[in-house]
This record gives sequence, structure tokens and C-alpha cells, in this order.
Amino acid sequence: MPVRIRPARASFESRASNGDARTDNRLAFMDHGLFAQHHAIGRKLVIQCVWVYEHAIDFDGLRRFHHNLGYGFLGRRIERSPLPFARNRWVSDRGPSDIDIDECARPRAELSDWADERSQLPVDPERGPGWHLGILPLTDGSTAVSLVHSHYLVDGLGLAVTIADTVLGNTRDLGYPPPRSRTRLRAVVQDARQTARDAPEVARALVAVAKLARRRRHDTARSPAPRPVALRGGDGDDTVVVPAITIHVDVDDWDARAKALGGTSNTLVAGLVAKLGERMGRRRAGDGAVTLQLPMSDRGEGDTRANAMSFANVSVDPTRVTTDLRDARAAIKQALRTLRETPDDALQFLWLASFTPKRAWRRMADAMGPDPDLPVFCSNLGDFGPVVCLVDGTRGELALTRVVAQHESRQWLERIGGQMTVQSWRCGGKIIRLTVCAYQPGAKNTKPALRELAAHTLAEFDLTGKID
Repeated sequence: MPVRIRPARASFESRASNGDARTDNRLAFMDHGLFAQHHAIGRKLVIQCVWVYEHAIDFDGLRRFHHNLGYGFLGRRIERSPLPFARNRWVSDRGPSDIDIDECARPRAELSDWADERSQLPVDPERGPGWHLGILPLTDGSTAVSLVHSHYLVDGLGLAVTIADTVLGNTRDLGYPPPRSRTRLRAVVQDARQTARDAPEVARALVAVAKLARRRRHDTARSPAPRPVALRGGDGDDTVVVPAITIHVDVDDWDARAKALGGTSNTLVAGLVAKLGERMGRRRAGDGAVTLQLPMSDRGEGDTRANAMSFANVSVDPTRVTTDLRDARAAIKQALRTLRETPDDALQFLWLASFTPKRAWRRMADAMGPDPDLPVFCSNLGDFGPVVCLVDGTRGELALTRVVAQHESRQWLERIGGQMTVQSWRCGGKIIRLTVCAYQPGAKNTKPALRELAAHTLAEFDLTGKID
């Protein structure tokens, strides 16, 4: 659901983080906070796109694409301030010097495994490179291309803009200085001066946090303590790649079914995700609803934030969506209206992100338990059009796009009650695709098991499709 809402928020972040790129290259508050928190707890999120070409790759065209990716949102990395309480800054980084090419062809059936392997290869948004591009020849004569980049450089819709610009040769210079272009003394003076200017906003944020803490202490006193999370003995410390599948459905069939159920294409995505969430054990206690977390793009013209989005939470009754989408459609409209019209008080807290020490981030992560809402992240990226499939200059197929955590701990997944994320998009108006990444504590967390659940869910909506 790539709808731009809340332009006021976008302008707030842009003024605070960008301004004139030659004089203020600091990260936006949200970008700084997300990176600082995840770095403190050892979490690394990446975004992966995989294209499949039913012919040999044009290597000259792909090298141009690789070169052009170093300009724009991927042509940067994060440089820390020498002051622990100052915001980090963007500096230029054109990325890796070459493309990774697998010498041995693999069967088409191993494409998903290869994508998993590529998703776990290191990227570093701080030291670089923050992304990598790989090629795999397949034994049936087709070719796969994988792009993996750090989520702390740019979000999914920002990546779509980057890919389109790269394919069209529209390189952009964001005006970032080279790494370590400031002396330590100059960096200390500049960052201290800027932090002093921010002091009034920081003071207001501290007052807001104190008020919120008092309210939460009052609420906690009236609420029962949460139950501790049980971890299965012996396998808590190993790392896992969360199983991921891709569902392919003909657009005409999809749109016809959405209309028959009284919804839209986007509503049908939400309904199918809610039903699959029910099968994954993500119904909320009490009313049995499934909570969908819908990211909405705030990115405006000239906006260089890494993550430019707001979130709307929607409660969907999974028992009704297979026969009637009208309630889900109304709930989504109301959630978007609320997000658009209600001030977000949490924005004020972002002024404190750079003042939060690493040990505080770690304590918060250690105290984290399952979200009682068991939300499902559901991102609708819209219709990409053919340009995003021309990475070597010829027509391919965008087979997968997803958010992946590198070296995810099974203990972490069990502690937070599992997870489920879905990205959906259209390719050239012909096929709608949904990539589902899901982990359910205590379940058989394999791709075949997830494919089976997805197939049953499609059938409940009287839909058929291919599931990879």
C-alpha cells in the first residue's frame, strides 16, 4: 500500500536530517535510532531482491547497473560521531568493486537455497560495502541475479526508486563528503555545537518521556505481569534463516476474486495475509483478530532518509475474509485516516535516540517478550512496472523481494513469539507476488511446511497459483 501520507512528518525529518546536504549530512532521528539499537543488540536487517532471466545475462549491461548503484541511496555509508551523544553522519561509499559470479551452475530447484545463502553474506552499513550483487547460472539455461543491501541505507520503496534510476542511468550525487574528511577536533566541535542547538528539543522530549513513564507505571500496576517466555532447551543459541516462500497469482484472477469479495486488490492482500497469519498461530488473545502492521511511505521529493515510513495497525477478523472483505476494507480505511489525522507523540522521543547508551538498548532488548498483538508486517509495494526488471538492460522477472535478518538467533525468535513478514507487489501488470517469511515457535519451520500452509490458504480464497 505505497500511499504517501503525513507530508508534515516527512518535512520534519527532512529539515532535521538533510537540509543542505553540503552542510548537514546527519542521519535522520529514526535512521540513527534504528541503527544504534540494532547495532547494540547485534541485529542486522537486509533487503534482498532476486531476478530470474530466462536467457544468459548481458554482462556489460549488468556492470553498468553495478556501477550506477554506487550513486544515490546505496552510494553511502554511516560514519559515527566521535561524541557518543551526537548523531551519526552519512559519507560517500560507492560500494563493492566487482560482481560475485558463481562458476558452477545449479539446478532451478536450488534457486531458493542460493537466495538464502546470498542473504546471509555480510554487508556493513558502517565500514562498507553496504551491498553486494551476485550472479548464478542455472542448469536450465536461465540466470539468477541477487542484490542484497543493508536496510539501514534505504527502505524497500526507496530501493525501488534507486533501481529504476540505476536502470535508466539517472545517477545522483547526494553531496556527501568522503569518509574521514573531518579531523577529530573539527568533528567534535561541529557535533557539540549542533547538539547544543538541539538542547531545547531534547529537554521537551525528556519531559514527554517522564510523563509517559508515569502513565505506564500506573497501567502496569493495574495489569497482571506478563508470563515468562519458555525457551526450548538445547537449541536456543543456533542461528536460523527464517523460511521464505513466494506466491505467484495471475493478476486477472486476483482482481476478479477481490471484486467478488467486496474488496480491492490491496484488501485481498491484507485478507490473505490475515488468514495465513491465523494458520501461523498469530491470532490475538481475546478477540481472535490478526493485527496487520502496514508501512506507509512518507518519502517526498528530495527526501534522503534511509527509512521514510509510518505504520498503521489494523485488526482483521480472519474468520470472515475468505467470504467477505468489506469489514477488512473499512478497517484499513479507518486506520489510514487515523494515521493521517492523529499526531504521533512518539516523534518527540526520537530526539533522545543519540543519547541512549548501548547498554540501555541491550537492556531493553533483554527485557523484550512477545508482543501480545503478535503483529504481522504486511508491506504492499505496488506495481513496479517493467523498468525494475531490466537490471542488465534486457527483460527479466523479479522473483523475490524480502526483508531478512542476518544470522537470526533461534532464541530471539522464540523469545519474541516468532515473526511473520509479507511483501507483495505486481510485475508489469501481469502477476501479483507475495513473499512470505515466517517462523512459528514450536512448529515445523521449513519451506515445504510453509508452502503447504500457503496452498491451503489460497484454496480458501478460491485462488490458485504457483508457490516457490
